[in-house]
Amino acid sequence: MTRGLKAGVILGLAAMSALPTGTFLAPPAMAQAALSPAVGKPLQAAQNAAKAGNTAAALSAVDQARAAAKTPAERRAVSQMAAYVHTRAGNFARAAAELEAIGAPASQLAPLYYQARQYDKAIAAAQKSGQTTIIAQSYLQQGKAREAAAIYEKMVAQNPNNLNALQNLAGAQYKMGDKAAYMATTAKLIRLDPTPDRWRILLVDMKNEPMSREAKLALYHLMDQTKSIRTQAEVEDFAKNAIVSNQAGFAEKVVKDAMASGVIPADSALGKKIIDASSKRAADALRTAPADARNPATAMSAGNAFLGAGRYAEAAAAFAVAEKGPAGDQATLFRGISTVRNGDRAGARPIFDSIKTGPLADIASLWSLYASTKGF
Repeated sequence: MTRGLKAGVILGLAAMSALPTGTFLAPPAMAQAALSPAVGKPLQAAQNAAKAGNTAAALSAVDQARAAAKTPAERRAVSQMAAYVHTRAGNFARAAAELEAIGAPASQLAPLYYQARQYDKAIAAAQKSGQTTIIAQSYLQQGKAREAAAIYEKMVAQNPNNLNALQNLAGAQYKMGDKAAYMATTAKLIRLDPTPDRWRILLVDMKNEPMSREAKLALYHLMDQTKSIRTQAEVEDFAKNAIVSNQAGFAEKVVKDAMASGVIPADSALGKKIIDASSKRAADALRTAPADARNPATAMSAGNAFLGAGRYAEAAAAFAVAEKGPAGDQATLFRGISTVRNGDRAGARPIFDSIKTGPLADIASLWSLYASTKGF
């Protein structure tokens, strides 16, 4: 996408981390018979302290055990516990250093190097252990999006339904600036998982990008249609845009629904103010809408009034008239939205697809994608 593409990057980065912060190495298994009490007891204390979040006490106990360690097995156990404590504290570089010292396998070191932002080391270790996702993620962090995309493309070719690989491929394609590839990957993701959460990942930040009022209103309609509006600020912004665009009836509906679902407090003063203002404006707009719908110069206003009132068939007819006037693609886009809301997804797709260029093309393509999916 153009402006929308930037906001959609989160879709491709959602599964970036191989070892997310807060995910720890498992506590080392301590064979007490192989450890002297002078080593085993402080190591157990270190583990307990680390689990409780007391890093200073845990490291102090590790130091005590290290000073007492005499055999290779004891020194190995101390380093393993030290690495565990450091991962609990988010000190991944120090954890990796502890494990390096005892010759830990590459499969264990690679994710620690990645979290420590030692990407060259992460790549080298992951190449030895076959952890291709870490290789690709490290490439992305180094700004080598094309190399990362090549890895994800192979992963997707092996498993076309791998959502994590598709997410990361989309992220790499975004960083490459490959709009066509990004949109194709996004479409696959949505078709595989057309859930509200998936749509929200795609849409939530787009509303903050520079765009026309008409594009933003259409975006909010899509967020509403995909049940991905989650905050009071989003509801209020949607309502304000709807009122300004003569869709006051829809503003009233959105706020009432939000109050009923708890997104907006039932006693919200601003919510009640929006409802009161919307109700009067909606009634005024509907009085002139039937006459306005016959004139291409005024049919856009009529279509908005009908859409706001939930009279979708009449809205689509008015927008069709408006397309002959100055409204152009704006009327076409909202004719498609009205057609979807009237229950005719198949009929809406060619309407959206007819908007091939211009400032509304990106949002029209997303509405077309929605119209092609099943579910809600």
